[in-house]
Amino acid sequence: MEHIKVLGREKLGTFETLTVESKQGVDWLTLNRPDALNSINTQMVHDLNTYFGDLYHNRETRVVVMRGAGKAFCAGLDIKSHRNDDETPFGGGFGFQGFLADVYVKMRRCPQPIVSLIHGPACGGGFAFALASDIRIAAETARMNAAFIKIGLSSCDMGVSYFLPRLVGSSLAAELMLTGRFIHADRALAMGLVSQIVAEDELEAAGETLAAELMAASPMGLRMTKEGLNMAVDAGSLEAAMAIENRNQVMTAGSENFKEGMSAFLEKRTPNYKPE
Repeated sequence: MEHIKVLGREKLGTFETLTVESKQGVDWLTLNRPDALNSINTQMVHDLNTYFGDLYHNRETRVVVMRGAGKAFCAGLDIKSHRNDDETPFGGGFGFQGFLADVYVKMRRCPQPIVSLIHGPACGGGFAFALASDIRIAAETARMNAAFIKIGLSSCDMGVSYFLPRLVGSSLAAELMLTGRFIHADRALAMGLVSQIVAEDELEAAGETLAAELMAASPMGLRMTKEGLNMAVDAGSLEAAMAIENRNQVMTAGSENFKEGMSAFLEKRTPNYKPE
């Protein structure tokens, strides 16, 4: 059991497969099984469920940057580990299957924007980690695929059938999911799956730049923008989406940070937002 700083406060952590470093409101979450290409085992699912579950009511952490240690972002399910595990990895929405699926739900439901820095393989469940994030930056070495279909499963797994068509459209999603073929960084950028490509040794700096821009927003404005985007994706009508927008703007306009933001804009200075 290691002593780590998590969520902006000292905490005795039980994370065996992750490291979390908090820097001025930004959590740098690193998948830390580099010898196994950060593949997903049962302990990692425990760790990620705990981490993302604890974020929901956290006001100190405002942005999460997710990355992988070593040569990969995440190579997907650790099949060798599961062959020696008492829990079956392939339940019908139960057992390990549902347990891992909860991670992706918690990623989408936590109020903090998640930025994924993708290098090397991001396969299967690792691909789903990237898709469940809000913003994706790829290194030139990135290669992603819906690997499930390559081992006799359906590619409709871990939210991929939900996230991918919304990001790239149904035709491209069908191609990638039905074949399991890899999508490399240049094509991912062309189809809008990632927002930026950088050299691998520039990935952390790109994450820092983006995180700083996100942190320049007011705390409530940042949280409510993520929430509003998620709800608008599934909104049944324009009116339904605008109802959420109106609610969010009324709430943020009532904050002292709105007054500070307006004053800072007029005075051409950086706003000094308060926690909220």
